[in-house]
Amino acid sequence: MKRFLPDTFTILLVLTVLFASQVPIYGQPAEWFSTATKIAIAALFFLHGARLSRDVVIAGLLHWRLHLMIVLVTFGLFPLVGFGLSFALKGVLSPTLFIGVLYLCTLPSTVQSSIAFTSMAGGNVPAAICAASASNIFGMFLTPLLCGLILSAGGHGGVSLDAMLQIFTQLLLPFIAGQLLQPWIGNWVRAHKKILMPIDRGSILMVVYGAFSEAMIEGIWHNFDLADLGLILVIDAALLAVMLTITMFGSRKLGFSREDEIAITFCGSKKSLASGVPMANAIFAGQAVGAIVLPIMIFHQIQLMTCAVLAQRYAAKAPKEAEAAPAPAA
Repeated sequence: MKRFLPDTFTILLVLTVLFASQVPIYGQPAEWFSTATKIAIAALFFLHGARLSRDVVIAGLLHWRLHLMIVLVTFGLFPLVGFGLSFALKGVLSPTLFIGVLYLCTLPSTVQSSIAFTSMAGGNVPAAICAASASNIFGMFLTPLLCGLILSAGGHGGVSLDAMLQIFTQLLLPFIAGQLLQPWIGNWVRAHKKILMPIDRGSILMVVYGAFSEAMIEGIWHNFDLADLGLILVIDAALLAVMLTITMFGSRKLGFSREDEIAITFCGSKKSLASGVPMANAIFAGQAVGAIVLPIMIFHQIQLMTCAVLAQRYAAKAPKEAEAAPAPAA
């Protein structure tokens, strides 16, 4: 039963939304808070760059077929599925929530949870580390580009050059700085993960609080109701089910090993809340960011619960598969 309960971070997200609903920040304090949030996000991506070991990148790149499949699923198939929704759901969802669904489909994979679930299931952990990390690096370029293409094709506008510049200065430059300093500070950063975790989680919570404060001032809850939230829940669950099925059975058909299949399944089907919220703040500046990030916030919890169950099933089947395998020839 515990596996179906929300994780601590999800509970904090919900509490942050509730707090913003009751005590939104506005005026001059909101401007100061926005500046502090940008600094926190820059620190977050600096630490991402500092954590990523060069050895992991080089070792992971050798398994190019696995990484190619994950990249094609994450930034190719997923956005195509999202674009297809523009025809199936036209007029059903509010424009803002629908933009949020399309945006969700363009995001990179998660890092920590993808690696954790791959490890729990007995998969190829080094490949998962490289694939998930590379996905987030590519996402800083590909997510705004794909988002602009899909939104433009769907008649929802595109992504401005100013938004691209903000992503470059707020996310990519700090990441590059962290990667350049990685040989000197990387071991220290990895060894003090728990001490630095408040920066990871806190920066995301700051963005969510600022976004929902602005949304509350604009009357977010007057624009959609519980039925809209229920529909987002169904859409997110359907998206995850489709992508899990494609990654799992597709990797088998292509002849990947069981360990590689696990890495592809968990890295290819998941979407990053940690990258998605900061990028939304830059891409959709001046719009209803709170409503736009709702689909990814809901998707985040669904993917955690579903993948936890799936990882345990993979782990439970591993000993049986090992026993059933023929003994090697002498």
